[in-house]
Amino acid sequence: MKKLYALLFALVLIVSCEDATNKDTAEKYLPESYGKVNMLTVVIDIEQWKGNVGDSIRNIYGAPTDGLPMEEPLFSIKQINPEVFDGLLTKCRSILVVKSSDEKQFKIHENLYAKPQKIVFVSGSDDEITSQLRENAKESILTLKLNELRAKQKFIERALSRDKTLEEKFGITMNIPSVYKNVKTEDNFTWFERKVPKGTMNIIAYTLPYGSIPKNDKTVDAIIQMRDSIGEAYVPGRDPKTMHMITEKAYAPYLYDAIVDNKPAFETKGMWEVKNFQMAGPFINYIIEDKQHNRLVVVEGFTFAPSEDKRDFMFEIEAILKSVKIKE
Repeated sequence: MKKLYALLFALVLIVSCEDATNKDTAEKYLPESYGKVNMLTVVIDIEQWKGNVGDSIRNIYGAPTDGLPMEEPLFSIKQINPEVFDGLLTKCRSILVVKSSDEKQFKIHENLYAKPQKIVFVSGSDDEITSQLRENAKESILTLKLNELRAKQKFIERALSRDKTLEEKFGITMNIPSVYKNVKTEDNFTWFERKVPKGTMNIIAYTLPYGSIPKNDKTVDAIIQMRDSIGEAYVPGRDPKTMHMITEKAYAPYLYDAIVDNKPAFETKGMWEVKNFQMAGPFINYIIEDKQHNRLVVVEGFTFAPSEDKRDFMFEIEAILKSVKIKE
């Protein structure tokens, strides 16, 4: 009997190991997801898409992106019918599946058909679906955006700049693509630029004394004053004597609390302009607390690309800035 129990135990152990191995192998060999940046594939019946459910989806996921000069949606939305959701279409990176059902349900699945992948699944009656979409809008948008951000960061890591200025001057690292070139470096300032059709994408970095930006109702005013002084000192216009980058006066910046490199930070999104000159665009700025070195680390990106859509330009810049690491 002891030998029989031992044999049964060994068989159970072998089967369990094989199941675990098969599961790991299946996960390991998931194909890579695909899709344009910030593209959301919506799997929904065409009649629902034309009705209230479709309106809710467009209002939530197609809402304007903060901090851009013109209205651009959070996601570019592509509708497909459920009967054709198969094969390559299941490998899209960001998916919303809507299903009429007697069962009311909201779930977010990860890496079902590919990786990285997030699939938001909503079911129920039309009224139940629309209410769930509204109730879970913040969670689903954050989840999908984070998935897009990580995918973008992974893509960026394929070809990184070898420039060591950030590390040597500020003791920080950042995953900057090799297409960005260092165009200016001074005592407490450095500037990287990427040429794009009809314009440029830009990343700058500098430091401030710890505590120089207050945490109260004067925070936004202090950030604007800081940006304007940095622009005057380091980011000139065509005539350096009379022109330099400032925060656009007619456009109130958006301010958020953020975490960057596991440290508290301010995230500011808004518009920049050149004083005394017709030139402007969006910016995103992070002010990161670096208590260990008694300073604030500031990293910012801005774009100049007139007549071009800027959402995905700024999304790339955000992905780069959020990769910053402050060395111990």
